Amino acid sequence: FPLSLYRCLFLSPLPPLPHLPPLSLVVDCSLTGRCVQSGATGRRGTDLLSSSVCLVQANSISFAHRGELCQAKRIVVKLGSAVVTRGDECGLALGRLASIVEQVAMLQNQGREMMIVTSGAVAFGKQRLRHEILLSQSVRQALHSGQNQLKDVSVPVLEARACAAAGQSGLMALYEAMFSQYSTCTAQVLVTNLDFHDDQKRRNLNSTLQELLGMNIVPIVNTNDAVVPPPEPNSDLQGVISIKDNDSLAARLAVEMKADLLIALSDVEGLYDSPPGTDDAKLIDIFYPGDQQSITYGTKSRVGIGGMEAKVKAALWALQGGTSVVIANGTNPKVTGHVITDIVEGKKVGTFFSEVKPAGPTVEHQAEMARNSGRTLATLRPDQRSEIICRLADRLVEKEEEILAANKIDMELAANEGKLSAALLNRLSLSPAKLGSLSTGLRQIAVASQDSLGRVLRRTRLAHNLELEQITVPIGVLLVIFEARPDCLPQVSSLAIASGNALLAKGGKEAANTNRILHELTQEALDIHGVQEAVQLVSTREEVEDLCRLDEMIDLIIPRGSSQLVRNIQRAARGIPVLGHSEGICHVYVDSEANADKVIKIVRDSKCDYPAACNAMETLLVHRDILSTPEFDQIIDMLRTEQVKIHAGPRFASFLTFRPSEVKSLRTEYGDLECCIEVVDSMQEAVDHIHRYGSSHTDVIVTENEDTAEQFLQQLDSACVFWNTSSRFSDGYRFGLGAEVGISTARIHARGPVGLDGLLTTKWVLRGNGHTAADFSEQGTMKYLHENLPVTPPRPRQTAAQSED
Repeated sequence: FPLSLYRCLFLSPLPPLPHLPPLSLVVDCSLTGRCVQSGATGRRGTDLLSSSVCLVQANSISFAHRGELCQAKRIVVKLGSAVVTRGDECGLALGRLASIVEQVAMLQNQGREMMIVTSGAVAFGKQRLRHEILLSQSVRQALHSGQNQLKDVSVPVLEARACAAAGQSGLMALYEAMFSQYSTCTAQVLVTNLDFHDDQKRRNLNSTLQELLGMNIVPIVNTNDAVVPPPEPNSDLQGVISIKDNDSLAARLAVEMKADLLIALSDVEGLYDSPPGTDDAKLIDIFYPGDQQSITYGTKSRVGIGGMEAKVKAALWALQGGTSVVIANGTNPKVTGHVITDIVEGKKVGTFFSEVKPAGPTVEHQAEMARNSGRTLATLRPDQRSEIICRLADRLVEKEEEILAANKIDMELAANEGKLSAALLNRLSLSPAKLGSLSTGLRQIAVASQDSLGRVLRRTRLAHNLELEQITVPIGVLLVIFEARPDCLPQVSSLAIASGNALLAKGGKEAANTNRILHELTQEALDIHGVQEAVQLVSTREEVEDLCRLDEMIDLIIPRGSSQLVRNIQRAARGIPVLGHSEGICHVYVDSEANADKVIKIVRDSKCDYPAACNAMETLLVHRDILSTPEFDQIIDMLRTEQVKIHAGPRFASFLTFRPSEVKSLRTEYGDLECCIEVVDSMQEAVDHIHRYGSSHTDVIVTENEDTAEQFLQQLDSACVFWNTSSRFSDGYRFGLGAEVGISTARIHARGPVGLDGLLTTKWVLRGNGHTAADFSEQGTMKYLHENLPVTPPRPRQTAAQSED
């Protein structure tokens, strides 16, 4: 917020009010149930002309889930003293206030009805009065002393009512100037507790606010601290909250005005189960009536007369009156610029108050259960983990009819909605052959799990009786997000079990029925060794972006789905590593010395076997020398026979008189029966092209020249590089990994198809006998040996007596 504008508030008249839009028709929702035009005060509707969002006002019923908050039409934003004021409590936090004003104005311009309950008059007035007192004392000293040297002046303790009286006009002028930048008009409304006790005053207040909202004006409400009496303890009337602070004022106002949502901004992230700052304090995502007995309140904020206990009381009262409530942090510079809009969009910010408890556990509780059970899973013997996986493989075959019946329901629902492409419908579909192949893959994982966890990778003797080992251990809690691929659930579950990891699986709603029965079978298998909770199916309404924020509970995110899904997760993940690839732009390069029969087989399989797969060919690179040969004509004929749509690259297009459509981008993942054909002059040019336009996924060379092939394999920097074979072999099952959790194009940890080993990390184990670092100092008695030892310790040598036995 410009400092010059702040200064001019006291030096120039207020800016003129912007032109107000014409009043819209006021419609009573309880009678008509119709939606109204932006600026009107109607209720429940479906056709807001000025907004693309359907805004609904609740009538004595609060929203049950965060995802419904985007429907809120009438919103009260409460700004606590800690949000509005600076850290020194003398003056306003102008930058913070400006970002809040911008968000409120944006929501107002969407057709919502915004109201602000604000603090800050006392702090603003304190700043003005301190300045005036210091200035007047300095002038008096100068006049009386006749000297230029001034003594230190002290500022007396300022009475809050006087500060409020001095600050109200400046605070309102500041709001008016800020909102005018967005062509939004404001109006000041000062109230006291007595205004709510008098029925006539309540009706007048309600009428005034309704008129202001109807004219698209943002009312800015505050207690009249210049005249308000001190709060009386325990003065609440039956069913009515008294106005002791701005928390209770905001709650009372929200209920009186039938607001859909109350956003209370303070200096804490939300409500914690114990005082914030303590070791075990956890942010409560959703708070339900009756839960207040299970929390402990901390101290009040540095300013203001309320505290978290007052906020909770006010929030529960508003919730009972039909207004949804979110308490969030309005002072954090990382989120202040979008905290209000994030809440309205339904994102997981702060603490959401809800009267509807979900049928199952929250995702936070699921993550905690998974971690605890996962630690037990990691301590099982290898044969026990293998037994769990084999049991799941058996159940996939035994319960084939039930699985296919659930999958049929999902397929019919998806077909009726018509939102899935043919390729995604194919992924969603299960068959006896798929289940049989899946069961076989799980048995491969069971075998591989025998020696994966706890494997010694390195042994070093640091000194006498001081030995160091590096061993494989689980990563922790995995979050695997997959779209319409129900076969992914038993695959990743088995890999997690084999590696001792806990798993949160978030499947697409398209496969809800299939995922449910597959998860039941997984938990049934886990239960034979008492670790049923190690694999959790997230079926709550959590958005993917909200899951990606659980950085204290999740150790690795693995997305399985479209490139758009992967990119969204990579952007949303905050502090959690993401293993995967955003695109699968795979190339097949046909060299001048390629065998024609091999070319036809490899290109057909790479493109046509499963076009939607991430390892399908998207670009065919051909050496210039084969363009005019019969072999090239055979390639084109084959692609046309397979109904592959061809896009010409720039160089290939220049050789054609009648050419197919020119490609829009050489970096395109079609995911269908489409591909790009481009011409290169050499193997090196093919490598350069792939490095420039590829995605480092899987790339192939077809040639009979071994030297050319080896150069291609060595120079190309992709996760998988093949010679004379289809790109479709880039798969965990085909690699003999049993299954895969995904294909990674990352440069660290795991690359290519990620199987069991990719879900392991390491830890160092040091065994000593009273050793200290001081023993190895210059004055110490020990020296480092750093002797490499065999990874597998040698078996103890038998003594003569033992051999005789």
